[in-house]
Amino acid sequence: MPRVKAAQAARQGPAKRRLAEQFAVGEIITDLSRKEWKLGSPIGQGGFGCIYLADTNSSKSVGSDAPCVVKVEPSENGPLFTELKFYQRAAKPEQIQKWIQTHKLKYLGVPKYWGSGLHDKNGKSYRFMIIDRFGSDLQKIYEANAKRFSRKTVLQLSLRILDILEYIHEHEYVHGDIKASNLLLSCKNPDQVYLVDYGLAYRYCPDGVHKEYKEDPRRCHDGTLEFTSIDAHNGVAPSRRGDLEILGYCMIQWLSGHLPWEDNLKDPKYVRDSKIRYRENIAALMDKCFPEINKPDEIAKYMETVKSLDYVEKPRYQNLRDILLQGLKSIGCKDDGKLELRAVENGGLKVKTVSKKRKKEIEESTESSVEEMEWSDAQTETTIQTRSKTRRRVQK
Repeated sequence: MPRVKAAQAARQGPAKRRLAEQFAVGEIITDLSRKEWKLGSPIGQGGFGCIYLADTNSSKSVGSDAPCVVKVEPSENGPLFTELKFYQRAAKPEQIQKWIQTHKLKYLGVPKYWGSGLHDKNGKSYRFMIIDRFGSDLQKIYEANAKRFSRKTVLQLSLRILDILEYIHEHEYVHGDIKASNLLLSCKNPDQVYLVDYGLAYRYCPDGVHKEYKEDPRRCHDGTLEFTSIDAHNGVAPSRRGDLEILGYCMIQWLSGHLPWEDNLKDPKYVRDSKIRYRENIAALMDKCFPEINKPDEIAKYMETVKSLDYVEKPRYQNLRDILLQGLKSIGCKDDGKLELRAVENGGLKVKTVSKKRKKEIEESTESSVEEMEWSDAQTETTIQTRSKTRRRVQK
């Protein structure tokens, strides 16, 4: 299992990994198809690699409007290798375009894979991957808006994320770490959102054979603690129902501003037990998070539907979309594709739009926010360190 191998390698610690040296602006790299790419300015650096603006090779320099980014890390490192496997299997432009056409979508929020290869520099070998470039992440916008999204925005976001999850699930992968910081806006269209960071993506169904349900104490609490699934808390490999459960927690947080277990994230068992208790009583979860009279019944129905799924069961994605669409209808809205990223203050009574100044700040954060994509390695290392501490506490 590549994910486990990468995690095991990462547990050895960053001291045993070589850091990538910086490449010069204008350096040319050649991918496996012999296509040449020119590097622009570096826009991020993780624990094990760097990320640069990139464009196809030409006489022009790579500007700040470059359409792609390239991720580079020493070839013996692991995080990019794991992510690369997902992109090669499931994110080729022709695959994504075919899905968009056959499913009659306006777009699909999966980054396109444009190439990869090895590049030698000063006698050292580096692995690289070229993908689409994006803008700001939703976490920055969420925090700038007093940690609230409107009900319409939450439902619109979730509809697009369901499109993404159906696609990657049908291509034998689950994501396992859906959250606002892993959702980036398109540089060209702020109403389009993309799910990134596949460094811990898991191939749950290789060659059509679903992994068996098996609890492994060494893998307890994998993922981002406040959002991860109950299965992951129990050390079970990620699954489709786990991704959908994670999305449910995201919806609740985005709309209410808080999850009931967020105040005690230092205790993973408490977080797990809270999720189990609320899974058995979803009405109590809704009462806790939405004390006002006008509750988002569609989220409760969504959570009930996900709760009923078996570990290996294929979700009925359209049924889940229909639930969210009914929620839009109940507030007099429709699926118009507009995210309307704005905050609802104090329980949903007062709407506060993002100021022009803040919009400009968000736009200007495009380059720095690509660092949020930055590698799964930086996130992987943090996640693994958290897991190690957790396991030590559990063993004690």
